[in-house]
Amino acid sequence: MSDSSSTETLVALLRAEVAALAPGDRLPSSRDVIARHGVGPVTVSRAIAQLAAEGAVVTRPGSGTYVAPRRPARGGDAPDTSWQALALSAASRDQGRDAPWPEEAERPAPPPAGALALCGGYLHEDLQPTRALGAALARAARRPDAWHRAPVAGLAPLRAIFARQVGAAVGPEDVLITGGGQGALSMLFRAVAAPGAPVLVESPTYPGALAAARAAGLRPVPVPIDADGIRPDLLAEAFAMTGARLLYCQPTVHNPTGTALAPERRRQIVDVARAAGAFLVEDDFARHLGHGRPLPPPLAAEDRDGTVIHLTSLTKPASPSLRIGALVARGPVMRRLQAMRRVDDFFIARPLQEAAVELLSTPAWERHLRALAAALRERCTALSDALARELPDLAPARPPAGGLHLWLRLPPALTDTAVAEAARAHGVCVDAGAGYFPAEAPAAHLRLGFAATADPGDLAEAARRLALATRSLTTAP
Repeated sequence: MSDSSSTETLVALLRAEVAALAPGDRLPSSRDVIARHGVGPVTVSRAIAQLAAEGAVVTRPGSGTYVAPRRPARGGDAPDTSWQALALSAASRDQGRDAPWPEEAERPAPPPAGALALCGGYLHEDLQPTRALGAALARAARRPDAWHRAPVAGLAPLRAIFARQVGAAVGPEDVLITGGGQGALSMLFRAVAAPGAPVLVESPTYPGALAAARAAGLRPVPVPIDADGIRPDLLAEAFAMTGARLLYCQPTVHNPTGTALAPERRRQIVDVARAAGAFLVEDDFARHLGHGRPLPPPLAAEDRDGTVIHLTSLTKPASPSLRIGALVARGPVMRRLQAMRRVDDFFIARPLQEAAVELLSTPAWERHLRALAAALRERCTALSDALARELPDLAPARPPAGGLHLWLRLPPALTDTAVAEAARAHGVCVDAGAGYFPAEAPAAHLRLGFAATADPGDLAEAARRLALATRSLTTAP
């Protein structure tokens, strides 16, 4: 074995040696392993660490590495967990849940080998600022207080950065740092509404919001949208009919449709929510996912009386593992959110917050956002053009204002699940649209992502495969 042999190969070899030994037997020394297998000391150290993590060996400093006691095999019948059905049903009744755990909370199966991804909601790793993230994390780790306890509300410099992004009327004291957008949604729904209460949502909407609302015991109530976003007239009617005190919406770039709320409606929906004595949760997940055209300022920028609760996150424009987001709120609701933070997890890990400060404070971040906008615009155009060639009846009428997706309405003869399954069989993965609706969908839809492929050129091939899959359904006997 050469010096460049992988740690995984050495782990497999050592695992076989461990299996042939008895518990308590001593493994060869690192020096012997290096000489026998021709690897470097770092590879040996990593392999031993992995085996120790698996529980196969135990290390004793100054003595050596020994075979760990064998774990008893699990024999007999499978564990009986049937009692949990009764316990969970009781918990559902207590929390106002009258339906099974939402299917949209489950993760889809990984794409098969060779499949092209038009599914999912994150950037391909080639679009992520990997080098800038690594440098930011390294600088953060060198800070003398990097591992100190962080304030409940978050680091002051990070809160100031998010406050500036919203607008001059927002100060750092109005910002609460969160563990990404999804955790913030869960906290919000539990903090603002009681179990069993209605929450108004756009229809369609982000499935993660539906899952978080239902997990909090809330009842999502759909409010239809059109090409200009949520309809203020129907929103007012929904508030009057349900008595809801909470609206969740995505006014800047809507997921899944990509729609931007029309300028004349932006003030209207805030006024409607205020008149109903309700909170408006503004999910601004795509603030940094524009396609080069200026995006409108957040609704929270002009809100003076605390109607709008603003939510944003760094996971979409940076990396899924940069679990840093922010809530902007004013008044007693902020104190309630901070109290919930103390109950949930005390604070967000300081090294991650420090890394976010480092990332957002460097010119590399602005360069990344400019490059990302150009890349998303190029990919959006490429997929739209390919759909116009391959599936002209399904191509979207107008490009989205930003974001990572296209939203397609299928003809009545097709169902979203059938198309998604056929597409998968043809080597392209898409998101079926049914899970984006809080109630019955008025028509079948697909959500197609253009940011998850390795090469923009793959988008034309993905559209071709999707067309083949669609034709296979329409021409089947």
